[in-house]
Amino acid sequence: MREILMRKLRLFALATIALFGVTSSANAATTILATNDFVGITFWVVSMGMIASTVFFFAERGTVAQAWRPSVSVAGLVTGVAFVHYMYMRGIWVETGETPTVYRYIDWLITVPLQIVEFYLILAAVRKVPVSMFWRLLVASLVMLVFGYLGEAGYISALLGFVVGTAAWIYILFELFSGEAGKAMKSSGNKALKTAFTAMRMIVTIGWAIYPLGYLLGYLAGGVDTNTLNIIYNLADFVNKIAFGLVIWSCAMQNTSVSKR
Repeated sequence: MREILMRKLRLFALATIALFGVTSSANAATTILATNDFVGITFWVVSMGMIASTVFFFAERGTVAQAWRPSVSVAGLVTGVAFVHYMYMRGIWVETGETPTVYRYIDWLITVPLQIVEFYLILAAVRKVPVSMFWRLLVASLVMLVFGYLGEAGYISALLGFVVGTAAWIYILFELFSGEAGKAMKSSGNKALKTAFTAMRMIVTIGWAIYPLGYLLGYLAGGVDTNTLNIIYNLADFVNKIAFGLVIWSCAMQNTSVSKR
């Protein structure tokens, strides 16, 4: 009974957040968004996908084993934070036609470190892992984003921001493939964990490659127009955040089913 009450309270909180985000830019959405504004449409589609995923993850949190609940909760936080930011970004785009760079980086500064920390959380759900892994992944993700923003916002050389940010991303990949995290996954003996870890790692490798490429080709080289770049970023966020969370939920459900046998 207490668990059902807590779940209802969480869903109520999510609904409140959703209502706040929707009403803050509802007028812009209904009066300015044009049928041929494909960038604005992708902002809208991603917003709805994020809130739907958030409700799903928090509703499902109570169905997984205790050890997996932090992972599923963080997946819900990632899409929930992204939803709020996408509502603001969509409003800025449809009203001004300007790229909401600041809001996009604020979103990434919160959601990307949470996603990287998920690798530690899913490993910790099945085996003992050192806390130092958590901090290495977290700091590397923050370095990647902070330098990317400083370079794109003009606080430092754009090239320096790109180089340092990309180096931090490569370090994260090293940790996940050949470092302590990758070794812990291989020796875990958990088939569902290995499948989820591998899928999440591919998202960080292939899906996240879109962002430095967009920085390089769109911002540094100026070879991609802002409309195309925003559509690519939006669709990338849709897949990289929602699919990432679904992989974690699927792994949590498989491990919960095994533990109940």
